[in-house]
Amino acid sequence: MASAAEQMAANMSWGAFGKATELRSRILFTVGLLIVYRLGTYIPVPGIDGTALRDFMEQASAGLGGILNMFTGGAISRMGIFALGIMPYISASIIVQLMTAMVPQLESLKKEGEQGRKKINQYTRYGTVFLATFQAYGLAVSLEAGGLVSDPGWYFRAATVVTLVGGTMFLMWLGEQITQRGIGNGISLIIFVGIIAEVPAALAQFFASGRSGAISPAVILGVLLMVTAVIAFVVFMERALRKIHIQYPRRQVGMKVYDGGSSHLPIKVNPAGVIPAIFASSLLLLPTTLATFSGSATGPVMSTILAYFGPGQPLYLLFMVAMVVFFTYFYTANVAFKSEDVAENLKSQNGFIPGIRPGKRTEEYLDYVVTRILVLGSAYLAAVVLFPEILRSQLAIPFYFGGTSVLIVVSVTMDTIQQVQSHLLAHQYEGLIEKSQLRGKKRGKKGTARR
Repeated sequence: MASAAEQMAANMSWGAFGKATELRSRILFTVGLLIVYRLGTYIPVPGIDGTALRDFMEQASAGLGGILNMFTGGAISRMGIFALGIMPYISASIIVQLMTAMVPQLESLKKEGEQGRKKINQYTRYGTVFLATFQAYGLAVSLEAGGLVSDPGWYFRAATVVTLVGGTMFLMWLGEQITQRGIGNGISLIIFVGIIAEVPAALAQFFASGRSGAISPAVILGVLLMVTAVIAFVVFMERALRKIHIQYPRRQVGMKVYDGGSSHLPIKVNPAGVIPAIFASSLLLLPTTLATFSGSATGPVMSTILAYFGPGQPLYLLFMVAMVVFFTYFYTANVAFKSEDVAENLKSQNGFIPGIRPGKRTEEYLDYVVTRILVLGSAYLAAVVLFPEILRSQLAIPFYFGGTSVLIVVSVTMDTIQQVQSHLLAHQYEGLIEKSQLRGKKRGKKGTARR
């Protein structure tokens, strides 16, 4: 038996979408800001030798340059003002969240509610500025060392730092505005649009390699089947739930006694969504972004890092899996599903899990269940990220067909569609309430006339 919400969702149409003016304005606002982001990727940083950069990126596209290009929406291949992308903000968020879990002062600040959250967000912005400044200066020096600058010197370095840091902060602001006033998670949508925008060029290059004989038709067919299978698997796992039965006791209102109801608490197999994959990728890109453009001037330390942590290398894959598993547990416990808050909300609503006492025992039980669920959830994320990555490195196929990019695209698409459906449901509920109020007024007027 379908629920009322499911029946309303099934009855949604373009007519209902056209009447939801607030949803339409949110979507248009989101699309407008994403267009601004895409335009910014084509505005170059001053002082770059465009011909030398183009030649360099053609050679580096098969290595780390391809990964950087994927996560920056092609901005780094053109050395646009958004060349650093949103990764400094993500890295700063990781650092602040880790420190919040370890530093008592920040943990107490987190419990202060809205004011504490604003303070933590402010620290995240400061960290973003620091990391972006460090990466921008290192990138400017690396560009000079690689011979990709027309007029090297301190003026170029200062201009590059100011431009790239400003671009990252502007992207951070765009993401926050999309989250607050648009549809979907702004940061995830920025990465999503950057990947989608470069997919047609990657497909054209992939099929061109097949026509030239560099890749066999069997490999092309196998890659397409692999991507389709990964998409289906991600959709299935993202919709998988573990339902915990919740019981509500009988209650008495005046002289009437109402029977207790029952419900369920849905827990996703992967409550963290796409965040662990993004966090792991940002940490892998952090030490290697600077070394990519240095060329032959790369020092021995960076050369060793590139040799062992290059795409497809065993340490790269091992580190990726370890970070995905760690951030799945960490993000779920600290952000996505807080057992303490859920247990407190159930207690305040007089709900309880049958056989489990409310309060501390409920929290412990939820921790136990979530920990066991995340064994499957983290293994699923690691498999999705790892398996296509191994095939991609062995068969030399584009980065856009890797597990991380497919996971981001599918998860962000599902999350955005779910938010659109939620807004449509809210709009339909508002319409039903208004109709019921109008009918009540009309009945009241008719009753008065009869008297």
